Amino acid sequence: MSRKPKKLAEAPSPMELQDPRGDVVADVLGASLLRHALYKPLEAHAPWGIRLPTRSRASFYLVTCGSARIEVEGERAHVLSPGEVAFVPHGTPHLLRDSADTVAGAVCDGPPTSNLTPRRIGGSGAITNLVAGFFEIRSGHEPPLLQKMPNLVVLSSSDPTSGPSIAALVQLVLAESVAPKPASSVVLQRLADVLFVLALRSVRASGQCKAPGIPALTDPRIYEALNLMHAQIAEPWTVVALAKRVNMSRSGFAARFTELVGESPLQYLARWRVTRAAELLRDGDDGIEAVANLVGYESLPAFSRAFKRWQGESPATFRRALEQQGLRRK
Repeated sequence: MSRKPKKLAEAPSPMELQDPRGDVVADVLGASLLRHALYKPLEAHAPWGIRLPTRSRASFYLVTCGSARIEVEGERAHVLSPGEVAFVPHGTPHLLRDSADTVAGAVCDGPPTSNLTPRRIGGSGAITNLVAGFFEIRSGHEPPLLQKMPNLVVLSSSDPTSGPSIAALVQLVLAESVAPKPASSVVLQRLADVLFVLALRSVRASGQCKAPGIPALTDPRIYEALNLMHAQIAEPWTVVALAKRVNMSRSGFAARFTELVGESPLQYLARWRVTRAAELLRDGDDGIEAVANLVGYESLPAFSRAFKRWQGESPATFRRALEQQGLRRK
């Protein structure tokens, strides 16, 4: 007996897309980092030294050959070996040089160039090769989870937690830097994004940051609460509702959250809603009232008051300023 033919037209089986902002860390980085940029590779000959002022950016330096002494205000000096990466997360004044005796000269951003041939600096001594770049912070406001990072974070392939990933990443950076290929600049920028995430993970895993902020990512229940707030930002969260979702008492949850994050759950939520709203005002086409609704405000006046409190200006003034500066994406 012959079988009936299968239906010629069947509903396709959906393949779920991964949310690129799927957790609190990804959401914080996506909303807070305005842009990233790489400098031309540096070929530094001893004696050499560069000094960088305070900036609203997170800078990083990868030594591919030789060594470099990095000195960040408020931190102990560290000599970077080949394959080590130094992050200065808060734009703290710092300098790099071949030795403690070398006078470092001030530097600033130069014009863009498509030529990736290393720039030679310094004298005629031993060579150090550097890959350097930075991430700018949106509106100069760091989110609480990033504010508590140390002034200097050093990544090394010998790190027991992320060493293998760092080693593999450094090899990719080396390959693209030493022998540039088509779109090498794009590849290097994406690798820089990964380096930033590894730096944040390293601080989280090592426990070297004892101040509120980063430690919240190591507590499973507080981390879950943060993920809930970020994933469902428009939800009318209360402390009771959040505590119930993570199986804690209201008082215990509130105290633990404040201890690890550095502010109360609802204060963190209010700040994050404004941060997300600022991103939507900058990158989207929705009107101000629609943005207010997207981040959980049913009242436009309430949204405007909250936005001005955390951002320092009204939503309309904020968007208008971005347009005047050419920073708003069309």
